[in-house]
Amino acid sequence: MILHLAPLDDWLSDPGRPYTTASLLTDGFIHCSADEQTALAVANAFFADTPDPLMALLIEESQVEPMVKWEAPHGAPPPGATPGLLFPHVYGRLNRSAVKGLLKLERGPDGRWATLTPWS
Repeated sequence: MILHLAPLDDWLSDPGRPYTTASLLTDGFIHCSADEQTALAVANAFFADTPDPLMALLIEESQVEPMVKWEAPHGAPPPGATPGLLFPHVYGRLNRSAVKGLLKLERGPDGRWATLTPWS
C-alpha cells in the first residue's frame, strides 16, 4: 500500500470521477508516501495548518491505472523522513477503485500530526 494525504472534503468531492489534485497540474503527478512514518513527516512539513480531518488514502499500488514511479524528492526530504527514501508518484488521475481504505491523521498534544487511526 502507498499513502496519499488529502483533506476529507477533497476526497469526497466528485466521487463519480477519478481523484485528482492540484499537484497533477503543477508537478505532473499526485504525491504519495511509502509508509506511515513518511506520511506523518510529509503531513507535518506540508499540511501543518490544514484543518481536521486530514486523511491518508490507502492505495493498492498494483491496482492504480496510471503509471506509478518511485522517485527521489525534489530537494531534501521532509524532516522525519528517511534520507534516500523514494516517493511513489502517480502520473495521472487516480482511479478510486485502487483506494482500499482511509486513515485519519490525529494530532498530538503539541499540535503536530502524530498518529494515523482507522477511519470509520
